[in-house]
Order: sequence, then C-alpha cells, then structure tokens
Amino acid sequence: MQFIDIGGVTLHHQLIGGPADKPVFVFVNSLGTDFRIWRDVIVRIAGDFPIVTYDKRGHGLSDIGASPYSIEDHVGDLVGLLDHLNVKGAIVCGLSVGGLVAQGLYARRPDLVSALILCDTANKIGTAELWNARIAAVEKDGIAAITDTILERWFTPEFHAQRKADLTGYRNMVERQPLAGYAGTCAALRDADYTEAAKVIAVPTLCVVGDQDGSTPPAVVRALADLIPGSRFKIIDGAGHIPCVEKPDELVALIKRFVARLPLE
Repeated sequence: MQFIDIGGVTLHHQLIGGPADKPVFVFVNSLGTDFRIWRDVIVRIAGDFPIVTYDKRGHGLSDIGASPYSIEDHVGDLVGLLDHLNVKGAIVCGLSVGGLVAQGLYARRPDLVSALILCDTANKIGTAELWNARIAAVEKDGIAAITDTILERWFTPEFHAQRKADLTGYRNMVERQPLAGYAGTCAALRDADYTEAAKVIAVPTLCVVGDQDGSTPPAVVRALADLIPGSRFKIIDGAGHIPCVEKPDELVALIKRFVARLPLE
C-alpha cells in the first residue's frame, strides 16, 4: 500500500507502472466507495498505460481531514498527489463526484490533464435540498439507513438478482466509509457547480452513462456533454450508476476507442 501526506491529509493511493511514452490514467472514485471500484477496468488496461488510483479524503484508507469539504478540497488533494508523482497531461477518469473532481482539476490545473473521461456525472449533481436531506439522514441514523436506496441507484435489477455476493460486498463498502467523510462529500456535492467551467473545457472529453443510472440519468449526463465543446457521449446498456463494476468490458471498450483517437505524443 502507498500513502502520502498532502497538506496534512494522508491519501491512500496506488501507482501502477506502464510505458514511459504513454500518458498516465488517473481514476477518481465516487461517493461512498474507494479505488477498488476501478479494479475490473484497471486489469484490462494495465501494462498499456501507467495508472494512478487513490481514495478521496474521507473514503477508504485516506484521512478524513476537516469535514465538511468543498470539491476544491478534493481537487487540491489530487493536484498535490499528481505533482508529487510528477504526472502531467493525464487522462483523468472520474465517476460521479469523481467526475466533478476531474472537471475541477482541469479548471485549476489544465497542464495536468490531456483528456477527460466523465462517467455518470454532471456539471452540477442534485439540489441543495437533496444533499441536505441526505446529510441529515446519515447523521441521524447512519449510512446503513440509506444503503438500500443507494444500491438501487448504483446497480440494475439484474445485478441485484444475479450477483448477490457482489451486492453484499458493495453494501459493506459503502456502509464502512467514515460517516464524516461521506457527509462531508455530500456537502461538497451540494455546493459544486461547474456549469461555466464545462463550457471552456478544451481537451478531448468522453461522457459515459449507464442506461439505468438512477443517480445521474442519461439526460443529465447528455446535458453535461452538450456543454463541453466537441465532447463525445455514450450510453452503456444494462448498467446503473457504476458501470466500471457492472459492465467493465463495455466501459473499457469505449475508453480504448476514445484513447485511440487522441493525439498522443
């Protein structure tokens, strides 16, 4: 395991080596998860590209830090990590809140980003009322009180019916996240709005969404894609909010086709 202190917050991360002439892939996890959600994607591209994954503050094995957060706090952590690893011109792939972090990273440090893959995310996710209600619910009764609703949005009915052991594992993952980290990132989501920033993204961008995503439905992700000049928009059939878990082959196929068109140096 690899750990580093970034501005007083210890981040758990993983660096997987790859060809020195290829850009680094950076994966950013969603709310209530850790970087293990990317495992089935990473094993399909490992060896072709260097890879960086990490647990956002308040998630996985990373520090909680001072909660609540802003998306800019998460962005600052990623900036510090990539600077430490001497990564520039990365292909940044973010899921849900990770997609907002990816957008924020480009807005703050475009030198760190050569392309964006925005999975099941938006320029603004949800409303203040939604996130305030979520924060109040978990602070009153714990994350377990809302897990059923979360998993219904994350995964399709087929996943629930056919992959019960996996479903239990992901239930364990979300329920074992630190409450302060979960609620703190809900606050970051509540306050984040990258609508104007999305309009000036000037790197190749792929926006992807599961056709049964209950958190950021296709119309929401399509609206993000419409804001970003020249972006591509793709729907993955038979997937909910976390296609990297539910449909990794399909997601990797889209990623590889997208990357094949990039003007890589």
